[in-house]
Amino acid sequence: MTSGKDPNRPSVLGGPTIILVQPQLGENIGACARAMLNCGLTELRLVKPRDGWPNEKAVAAASGADPVLDGAKLYETTAEAVADLNVVFATTVRTRGMIQEFVTPRVAATELRAHVDSGHKTGVLFGPERTGLVNDDLTLASTLITVPLNPAFSSLNLAQAVLLIGYEWFQTGETPPDRVLHTGQTRPATKAELVNFFEHLEGDLDRTGFFTSPEKRPSMVRTLRNALERMQMTEQEVRTFHGVVAALTGRRKGEP
Repeated sequence: MTSGKDPNRPSVLGGPTIILVQPQLGENIGACARAMLNCGLTELRLVKPRDGWPNEKAVAAASGADPVLDGAKLYETTAEAVADLNVVFATTVRTRGMIQEFVTPRVAATELRAHVDSGHKTGVLFGPERTGLVNDDLTLASTLITVPLNPAFSSLNLAQAVLLIGYEWFQTGETPPDRVLHTGQTRPATKAELVNFFEHLEGDLDRTGFFTSPEKRPSMVRTLRNALERMQMTEQEVRTFHGVVAALTGRRKGEP
């Protein structure tokens, strides 16, 4: 395919942050950067890329999408990579028996557009090429994206997945969203604020003996986090829930 660069046409940039969790090959990161810039997406975050960063093979595969690679940010954990975001979507092939909301890329793009137009910081998580995202990473998302494809052969490479989401995002640019979240004087909670509340709640549940089976604790924690993520709480609501948990457990404000 010939070059699609046209210096006489304006760039269309912005949109959700793309977060690649433990990508394995530099070439795949570069191909993702190319797919992103095709669709006007420029914010890339990397969580522990296997072959290190920066990576020369990524530059070669990016085919000129250097601005995306140059601005890429590196993180040690997925939680750190999404800490400042208000809304996170995550991609997955399997439902894994989770109680969670699943949407197509088209629906996800429409909802992301509504959040971005409301001034919310958004992101989309993509997992390692071979295994996908682990369940603990999926609990950081309020909504999961699954791509309806041929059931007998539904695997996508990383750049294909990014391009699918990016393309649907780009197509929403000319269509006003059907639904916009108005938060009044507050704002959607960041992932860091939500995780802090989750840890507060789980710590008090530990102290009160709620988790009677150590073996079942991880799955119970994921169930709680998934349920609370689906609420898409505001910053004010998170502070209110902190107070509710403290009141129920008899703790005073400021106590550890």
